[in-house]
Amino acid sequence: MVYVLAVIDTVLGVGLMVLIFLHSGKDAGLSSSLGGGMGAIGGSSVVQKNLDRITVAAALLFSVVTVALGFVL
Repeated sequence: MVYVLAVIDTVLGVGLMVLIFLHSGKDAGLSSSLGGGMGAIGGSSVVQKNLDRITVAAALLFSVVTVALGFVL
């Protein structure tokens, strides 16, 4: 059980870092280079909103798994 939670926690942590790096900051960020910066054609605001939602969900899931791992140990 501990090993399964540790693997899930590690995968979620790495995935969360990737999602955070995809966000655009003051400049264009990595999200524009991967198709989010298409301007009026692609609707980048929708891409950013979905990326925000996915990042928040991943952060909450990471927090729950980390607390669960703490209780198991």
